[in-house]
Amino acid sequence: MPDARWKPTLLIRASLLLHATIAIFLVVQPAHWRIALSAFLINHALLTLTGLLPRCDWLGPNWTRLPEACSNEIALTIDDGPDPAVTPKVLDILDRHDVKATFFCIGDKALRHPELCREIVSRGHAVENHSQHHRHCFSLLGYSGYIRELKAAEATLTGITGQRPLFFRAPAGLRNPFLDPALAKLNLQLASWSVRAYDTRVNDAERVARKLINGLKPGAILLLHDGNAARTKDGTPVILEALPIILSAVQHAGLRLVTLRSALS
Repeated sequence: MPDARWKPTLLIRASLLLHATIAIFLVVQPAHWRIALSAFLINHALLTLTGLLPRCDWLGPNWTRLPEACSNEIALTIDDGPDPAVTPKVLDILDRHDVKATFFCIGDKALRHPELCREIVSRGHAVENHSQHHRHCFSLLGYSGYIRELKAAEATLTGITGQRPLFFRAPAGLRNPFLDPALAKLNLQLASWSVRAYDTRVNDAERVARKLINGLKPGAILLLHDGNAARTKDGTPVILEALPIILSAVQHAGLRLVTLRSALS
């Protein structure tokens, strides 16, 4: 069952009230079932649309930027790894610029490449929960399905790195109303992003870098991918060409890169 700490949002409370009202209405006015059905469908269409908006917080707390106390800081988050062909090179770039990042890792990939997850942490970066399997149907899971998927990834990543994840990012950012109570149960904070450049599809590194640089504001959470990264025309993962440009712009802007977990303190 959902943890006692779970606090349903205004939208969820209104939806629950609407469902109760519909049930009473059908008992009192069964002949007008079409009205009840219309209200039901409209409500679920709204819930579905909300779940398709990764940066929306109508379904529950969602970090789209760092806390206000991070007045001169931003966060770089890197998804879908670890990838043995890309992640080590990303780590080298980060080392050269002396900055830290947050890696949202997939449990299954972490099991195949545990040494990469340990290296991420040993170099001072953070590993967070990006689900165990990164299923395309993730947004269709129910409460029990979310608990199983998130707990499996937590056990995997904690066992490998020795650090329990504090944050969760949904695959593609998609979710449904059952995710927030599952996160409350597991004491995980949902984190999306402030700006992304679709670097899993866009193969132009300069275009990717320019998009993220345009979003360089205090508190911003940037999103790139070491796993599933698009390739440039010469076959180079986009992140490897875009990242140095972005980090140079961060330095020029006088901003400091921090991990999400360090922003909690």
